[in-house]
Amino acid sequence: MVVEVPRWTNAKMEISLAEGLNPIKQDVKKGKLRFVANCFPHHGYIWNYGALPQTWENPDHLDPNTGCKGDNDPIDALEIGSRVAKRGEVVQVKILGTVALIDEGETDWKVITIDVNDPVADQLNDVNDIDKVFPGLLKATVEWFKIYKIPDGKPENQFAFNGEAKDAAFATKVVEETHKFWRTLINKQIEDTGISCLNTTVEGSPYLVASDAGEEVLTKSASGGNSEALSDTIDKWHYIALK
Repeated sequence: MVVEVPRWTNAKMEISLAEGLNPIKQDVKKGKLRFVANCFPHHGYIWNYGALPQTWENPDHLDPNTGCKGDNDPIDALEIGSRVAKRGEVVQVKILGTVALIDEGETDWKVITIDVNDPVADQLNDVNDIDKVFPGLLKATVEWFKIYKIPDGKPENQFAFNGEAKDAAFATKVVEETHKFWRTLINKQIEDTGISCLNTTVEGSPYLVASDAGEEVLTKSASGGNSEALSDTIDKWHYIALK
């Protein structure tokens, strides 16, 4: 996985899909940098959060499991190990399971993983192992996604499967399917997605460029928005009554 947001931090960092080579940037809304609020008892993101490269949730594909189309993003990955990762770090992970968030009518898979080098990685091989090693984490994960947008004035998020986490085999199939969608994207079999497929590594891709050309693209990358007072986000707690 590519780490976008280290655990316990609040800045809503994400891969910028519209920009060449997809740099990681802080999301901007109405000209202001975005942060995730602290929803008691959760401080910021409660896992290392990022994306699985070479995956794409196709917005034209109606997922038979969720009844909703994809969200036009790479698959999101949650890394639950003990180490706080660094932003931009590439971590080899083991897939343990997935939950299916329905975000504003779109399928938004959250694949639960653990760093293969974590001290307890050998004890976790499937979703049922998570509560044995990290009691309460699965429940907290579903709760976090359910409530994290409420401080912004939005309703609770919904889930497919009533929030039940599916096992590693199911999650792996989802990743494999979204990898196939990505291949159609990177090979220009689908157009007008709003995603820049410029790359320096995918042989045969019509979007392939030399490394020096890629460096030039990154140096011209756009800057972000304006920041509000960090203390308003980092130090403030929101107490939310679950329905």
